[in-house]
Amino acid sequence: MKPIWIVDDDASIRWVLEKALARENLATRSFASGREALAAFETDTPQVLVSDIRMPGESGLDLLAAVKERHPGLPVIVITAFSDLDSAVASFQGGAFEYLAKPFDIDKAVALIRRALEESLREASVDIAPSETPEILGQAPAMQEVFRAIGRLSQSNVTVLITGESGTGKELVARALHKHSPRAQQPFIALNTAAIPKDLLESELFGHERGAFTGAQAMRRGRFEQAENGTLFLDEIGDMPFDLQTRLLRVLSDGHFYRVGGHQPVKANVRVIAATHQNLEQRVRDGLFREDLYHRLNVIRLRLPSLRERREDIPILVRHFLVQSARQLGVETKRMSDDALRFLTGLELPGNVRQLENLCNWITVMAPGQTVEVKDLPRDLTQAQPVPAGGNGFAVGISSGVGTVSLASPSSGSAHHAEPGALPNGADGWIGLLELQAARMLSDGQVEVMDVLGRQFESALIRTALKHTHGRKNDAAIRLGIGRNTITRKIAELGIDGAKDE
Repeated sequence: MKPIWIVDDDASIRWVLEKALARENLATRSFASGREALAAFETDTPQVLVSDIRMPGESGLDLLAAVKERHPGLPVIVITAFSDLDSAVASFQGGAFEYLAKPFDIDKAVALIRRALEESLREASVDIAPSETPEILGQAPAMQEVFRAIGRLSQSNVTVLITGESGTGKELVARALHKHSPRAQQPFIALNTAAIPKDLLESELFGHERGAFTGAQAMRRGRFEQAENGTLFLDEIGDMPFDLQTRLLRVLSDGHFYRVGGHQPVKANVRVIAATHQNLEQRVRDGLFREDLYHRLNVIRLRLPSLRERREDIPILVRHFLVQSARQLGVETKRMSDDALRFLTGLELPGNVRQLENLCNWITVMAPGQTVEVKDLPRDLTQAQPVPAGGNGFAVGISSGVGTVSLASPSSGSAHHAEPGALPNGADGWIGLLELQAARMLSDGQVEVMDVLGRQFESALIRTALKHTHGRKNDAAIRLGIGRNTITRKIAELGIDGAKDE
């Protein structure tokens, strides 16, 4: 945290504030004039600035104006005499955070500075430097389409609506759109509209004037002002309260808004990127979302694929997240065994990339040893999903090439009992592996993929049914729900051995 700067030509004022803030373990730096402070701004900045108004040479108001021009988010507290309240009013008009009237109570002064400090740290937390923007990983065709869209939009300021399931990386894409736009050097401000209580969301978006409501002791800039000349990312826009949708529509329409309790319009030069996991068209039909706002936001629509649609990216993402997690914790990066990686590739992961990242964090902390096997993964995953061949339960194996798809019954040889029509535990897992195999074959340029995989699928089913019925074709046909002539023909076509009529 940066120090608090105190600017006052009165040495006793500087001394008192320095000692009081030192007792609070807050670092300070003092200046005897506004000119000295302005010179220091050439090489450094404070977390909070406390300045007297009346000083020889550069006045506090001049200092305030110069500071606000360069650092609009920096909280400035002005010190003034009771007889100088006109200057205090002028300081508020110039953007001051609050004022201290002489003689001031030192405890109240420290409390005020602490409030300004909290505001300063809050402002800093929403400004993410471009170099900190996480990269988007993906080689799947669905992600390549997303990359192409970001490239096409790179020179545009158009409004974008990002849709996709929770955890697919909508904010990462919004940051990438900002990073590759003409506004890249300006702020990127993100706000999850579903995470802010309804009664606070208006102030969070548009700011408020001093005295606008109980507790509003100072003017506060909202996210629109923080994002001036940059990008404002509104996540979960589908959850925005209906009355606030009207205010947002007005900003998008005419580029102006009013702070809560304010009477002067504030101009907004902001690019808006919105995101939602909800079906906005349905919410419009249900009367929960304004149709005119929907059309304002839906200028360019960018849909993010779920992780199920880009399974071939899972190994890349796993390695990336394991390296990232290890770096954050200062430990050696763990490695996934081939079986464990295949297992993860077959998982459904409804939480998408976010769930995969959390899983990798868990692995880094909890998994024993440096090479992670399937048995080392969280029990709720391994109990609900199929495991590689050699484990218990239904084993699913798909080779890296054309290979064969094999479904092996439990090692005990006993029948799998389930409710009529129910699939075994983790059936979605083998479907995911089948999708992965199809994607690999298509990527390799193979033809007749459906015929090849269809024959393998039928062969696996018939072989398993025959094993279950000890080779009796009639019984196998009944269990599979096909005719006797059909199974006889399939056995001949597929070259399956071990079948008998009775």
